[in-house]
Amino acid sequence: MEKRFLSLADVVETLNISMAQGYALVRTGDLPAIQVGPKKVWRVEAAELEAYIERMYAKSRERLKGSATTDA
Repeated sequence: MEKRFLSLADVVETLNISMAQGYALVRTGDLPAIQVGPKKVWRVEAAELEAYIERMYAKSRERLKGSATTDA
């Protein structure tokens, strides 16, 4: 069974970004996360990470479409 929640360290490794960038994604709300436990450790639901990745793919496609029409 796959884990439902990922640590922020797992997320930054998956996205190949720095921990500071990971915290920024969470703080801005771009990547929904929850804090759990007495130490308030961040956890990201695996489905939310996948949804974030899909949104970034869609954004990239739109940006490429936009630059293709201005290049023509």
